[in-house]
Amino acid sequence: MADQFDPGVELNGQAPSAQAQIDVICGPLINFKNMDVTPASSVWRGSVLIVTKPGQTLPQLLLRQAGPVGDSAAVNGAASARQEIAIDGLRLYEDPEKAFWRFSLAVTLESYESRWEYHIPGFQYADSPDVAAPWDFVVPSASQSMRLMFHSCNGFSVGTDMDAWLGPSLWNDVLRVHAQKPFHAMIGGGDQLYNDGIRVDGPLKPWTAIGNPHKRRAHDFNNAMRAECDEYYYANYVRWYSTEPFKAANGRIPQINIWDDHDIIDGFGSYTDHFMRCSVFRGIGGVAFKYYCLFQHHIAPPKSTYTTDAPQTMQAINGTAGADPRQLENTYVLEDQPEDDSWIIGRRPGPYVEERSRNLYMRLGKRIAFVGVDARTERTRHQVNYPDTYDDIFARLEREVSAAAGDIRHLVVLLGVPIAYPRLAWLENILSSPLIAPIRLLNKRFGFAGGFFNQFDGQVDLLDDLDDHYTARQHKRERRLFIQRLQDFAKAHSVRVTILGGDVHLAAIGRFYSNPKLGLQSDNDARYMVNIVSSAITNKPPPKAVANLLAQRNKIHHMDADTDETLMDMFDRQPGGQEKSASWNKVTMPSRNYACITEVDPPVPNEDGSVPQSSSAIEHLPKDGHSPLHKAEAEAGSSYSAADGFSNGSGVYGGLDVSIRVEIDPQNREGATDGYGFSIPALNYIASQDSTRRSSRSRSLRPRSSQSQAQNKSARPQTATN
Repeated sequence: MADQFDPGVELNGQAPSAQAQIDVICGPLINFKNMDVTPASSVWRGSVLIVTKPGQTLPQLLLRQAGPVGDSAAVNGAASARQEIAIDGLRLYEDPEKAFWRFSLAVTLESYESRWEYHIPGFQYADSPDVAAPWDFVVPSASQSMRLMFHSCNGFSVGTDMDAWLGPSLWNDVLRVHAQKPFHAMIGGGDQLYNDGIRVDGPLKPWTAIGNPHKRRAHDFNNAMRAECDEYYYANYVRWYSTEPFKAANGRIPQINIWDDHDIIDGFGSYTDHFMRCSVFRGIGGVAFKYYCLFQHHIAPPKSTYTTDAPQTMQAINGTAGADPRQLENTYVLEDQPEDDSWIIGRRPGPYVEERSRNLYMRLGKRIAFVGVDARTERTRHQVNYPDTYDDIFARLEREVSAAAGDIRHLVVLLGVPIAYPRLAWLENILSSPLIAPIRLLNKRFGFAGGFFNQFDGQVDLLDDLDDHYTARQHKRERRLFIQRLQDFAKAHSVRVTILGGDVHLAAIGRFYSNPKLGLQSDNDARYMVNIVSSAITNKPPPKAVANLLAQRNKIHHMDADTDETLMDMFDRQPGGQEKSASWNKVTMPSRNYACITEVDPPVPNEDGSVPQSSSAIEHLPKDGHSPLHKAEAEAGSSYSAADGFSNGSGVYGGLDVSIRVEIDPQNREGATDGYGFSIPALNYIASQDSTRRSSRSRSLRPRSSQSQAQNKSARPQTATN
């Protein structure tokens, strides 16, 4: 089969046969899939997707190595001309309006960082006379970890003043940094686009306007409504993924994505359960999943999605309980393909989407492993993921790190929302209290305070955002057990865990760390986990008053008796000298931003064979996390060596350099930024230095009986926890 990640057919210097014109609607979009790592070789695997008009001849992609990158060229000499590899497209889906084609790539890593170039003979944009130029991407050397770019919230909320926020300008800065020091992958933390307009100027507008919430919940989702929603989601993907400069990045920096609520609709999963189970929400969840599979993961969608007039679509069994023949009229859907090994697929469907969750595991080069948690498919107001999904994720991690035989030194965990973040429990209490009831009644009868309540379940609009957070009161136990399992993994394998999270439309650096009374330096502290919060790359930030309020709520929290958490001082000055927040606020930055993450190469041995050592240890540990916990935190900010996003050599050997690139002026179409940086030290865990008082503790995220809860409560030390 042409799509089985084989390197294709070498053309032996011969020109390919002439290709008919390929009328392209959208693309190309390049994804990273995974790596095959053996003692003998490492193979990078990815895919390219194009969307064409239907009825095209079989498209073909031609791939060749264009030579070493940067300093590698000087070491390796001039690159010789490489033979092209021909890769046939595989049709994933086709209907009377469009066809989706995937080209699967397999690239053997060299001893040097290398650039690969691809083009598609006959490629012609259907709506433009311009001839597409070749595209290129960069892969690491066999001994190198991937250089990463992280972003989230790549779109605009309904009602945004588009004159004040001039499109996805920050992608211009991404491309500038990429040109100086290429990214090997860009990680999308959710909300890669915003589909919320479906209820404002799309097919859900009449449904949203139904005043009676009971009638709204009881409304059916028939095939005609599904078809209208299908067209909306498809057109919105094409529009956004064809918008420059995001479009240019899509074809050159391989993507890794998870989804979040705006990929479906604002707040999906976090409204009240009886409303989330309504047919319209279940229906749009299925349609959004279809195009999430195609555009963001390059895999075939389910054959049918949920409608109320086709009973066979209303309960998921391996996708759907049965295909609706109406949805397959003049339509082709690829079937019987083996699942890619990057997936960790949930054991049962989500409560509101008739599909199983799709979590990710990938090897990001030599020393970095990656897990992306699908925190939307299984989400309810009281749950982020099923307990067995966590079990499967950690089982996969154990297998992979054992097979890597000590090579993996970092684990990057991608979550849709921050997990080390200030609490707003007092605001939750107010917004869910009986005090709101009279205002809600006035809203229902007279439209009073219309913007304060959402149009779906009638609750305070801000509540779904608060309920989404791991720090919300109903997620506290799940959050704590998840972090403790990550701590145990870090200890067992001496692997540094770093967490990525977006959603909140500002930048911050949260971190968990050992209670200072344990006397652990960060180099040896398995509980030291940084949460890089980077959001939004396109959406507008919150008012500076909100950022300052969060900074005021930046307390020291005791997750358990041995683990504390708080935000780190990072933003030592205002970007471009323009006031973004109060001068005293150094922990939250309300401006559009994205993050760059680069492993600092392990040290090169000296001539005498000795290996240079680096330590982040500080002479006196602080009393709490409001002060720097290691040297790189003490130096964090705009003058740090890695702040610009492409410099390296911070001296934290084997650690991670982190840069947050912050937009200076949203009116600047070039996306000019200021950078802020610090480093995360590698972990050298020494069990004898960890004077934990607990000899064992449960790591199961499964519900406990009331008796076991009582026993556990009586056995644990009483501390202030969150």
